[in-house]
Amino acid sequence: MDRTGTAADTTADVAPSPCEAAHEAPSEATFGAGLSAVPGLLEAMPRQRSAGAGATITAPTPPTAPAARSVPAAPAAPRRPRPWRLLPTPTGTPFTFGYAAVLAVTSLATEYAAPSVVHTLHQASSTDVAHLVQWPVAVLLASALWIAGGLLSPYTVGLLLVLTALERRLGGARTAGVFLLGHVLATLATEGAVGLAVLAGHLPDSSLHRLDYGVSFGVATCVGALTGLLTPWLRWPLLAAFGGMVVLDLIAFTDPMTNWGHLISLAIGVATWPVTRRRRRAHPAATTAS
Repeated sequence: MDRTGTAADTTADVAPSPCEAAHEAPSEATFGAGLSAVPGLLEAMPRQRSAGAGATITAPTPPTAPAARSVPAAPAAPRRPRPWRLLPTPTGTPFTFGYAAVLAVTSLATEYAAPSVVHTLHQASSTDVAHLVQWPVAVLLASALWIAGGLLSPYTVGLLLVLTALERRLGGARTAGVFLLGHVLATLATEGAVGLAVLAGHLPDSSLHRLDYGVSFGVATCVGALTGLLTPWLRWPLLAAFGGMVVLDLIAFTDPMTNWGHLISLAIGVATWPVTRRRRRAHPAATTAS
């Protein structure tokens, strides 16, 4: 009688030969377990070389760019002196340039007009007590349109140099503000003292109509403000020289009211240092105007 069985029985009974087992392909589980046992190989990465005993496999590093060669900085070119920046220009210092042009016209009118006409103009522009009581704003502005002594006055040169330097650091609007601040406050202080002296009987009534005009109070204020923006080796000699000149004029007692006004104006300019320095830091581009 022939023995018969199922396919499973037949497969279980028939064992593969040693040669067949040696050439049989390993299963996916066996291959994955083998790779996991090899140190240094990455999972799911095909065509990796097997690591030998004690060998380590490192990931390839990207090529590094060659280090840039440091180029030494070129030495800064020395700044050349520009003396033309001491004088006003239409684009760099429009306020000073325009104001100087107006003063040049009024000075020429003073030089060549009839003396009676010049006296009438000066009298109408005077910031005396009588005019300040009636037309304070008009005479305060009009009195700043004349230079006492004309174009040959030292205050003409002072106005050009000082206002130009100040405007290059602060700008036109703030320079005009500093000038008007000193011009107005010093005028009110000196003329107010004259009015009180007349009321107290120390001065005659004619002092209420004395001529008072010019740019000297505003220029002195701008000198005081400018010194605060300069380096110390320029600040203190300039302040001492101008302050000493004002004090000597006051000691001479030739024109006490005007001399006191110059000293007050200089003090007002020095008092603006905190504001002008802060404004200059806030707007550094103003210093580069040409």
